[in-house]
Amino acid sequence: MIHSMAFHNERGLDTKEGLMELGGNEYEWRWIDFDNPTTSEKALLEQEFDFHPLAVEDCFHKLQRPKLDDYGDHSFFVVHTLDRQTLEKEEIDVFLSEGLIVTFHKHSSSFVRKVRNYVHKKPSASDEAVILHNILDGVVDAYFPIIYSLEDQINDLEDNTNDLSIEDMLEELFDRRGELLRMRQTVHSMRDMVYRMLYTHDLENVYEHKEYFRDIYDHLLKVSDMVASNREMTQDIRDSHLSMTSHRQNKTMQFLTVISMIFLPLTFVAGVYGMNFAYMPELDYRYSYFIVWAIMILLTVMMVVFFKKKGWFD
Repeated sequence: MIHSMAFHNERGLDTKEGLMELGGNEYEWRWIDFDNPTTSEKALLEQEFDFHPLAVEDCFHKLQRPKLDDYGDHSFFVVHTLDRQTLEKEEIDVFLSEGLIVTFHKHSSSFVRKVRNYVHKKPSASDEAVILHNILDGVVDAYFPIIYSLEDQINDLEDNTNDLSIEDMLEELFDRRGELLRMRQTVHSMRDMVYRMLYTHDLENVYEHKEYFRDIYDHLLKVSDMVASNREMTQDIRDSHLSMTSHRQNKTMQFLTVISMIFLPLTFVAGVYGMNFAYMPELDYRYSYFIVWAIMILLTVMMVVFFKKKGWFD
């Protein structure tokens, strides 16, 4: 579906379901929104607008990275939204020129719908740059609930509130790290795009609202820092649990080593006197059995005391 809006100083806001006539200069600004367009509606993007063919081609390709391309008389933006549950990316493409903004998205976008409602309420306070700002602002603000949710999940893993095993905890931890990585890819690209918007001299209509776009850039910096700090936290939690696991394994191996060391001389004594030689003088002595037992007990006590002093039982 195509939603068209145009603002006239005297007539106010004109709206139309479908493509509005673009000729003439009677309107202060026009907004054409391709909302989940059909095949025939997609063709209008190539036929009715004098946009660069490379930019139009990018609209039809799947998930270009967030970017800003300048083509002289118009600019092309690729914006990424993130699904709050699945972190799947969705793309919003924006063409911006003097007095005209065209948005193109293959899926219905709640962000664009909210901006359309805002423009209906305040058409005189809107223009192409304000519409672009509101779309970007809504997209970027939606990143915060996602990173807050991931942060809460990571804190729960750190405290192990669900009593997960080490294997399950590490699996959950790596899942969160993967989600943070996907989010970082989007946020960093969006941050670079907004930075170019702020410091390019080709976007005069954006430059007039520079302070608002700078606020979006500050939000992206904050989200970027939160993503980085949470990735560091997952690494610290992983290292801590791996260290604890390694420590427990070392204590277990130490205990088994102590048991082996205690039984080693006892096994030697038992092995010597368990040999079936025809003549062993000790076997003829009346108290040999009790003497061997005494030696074995004494060896055991001496080794236990020795290992105790060394702290191997702590």
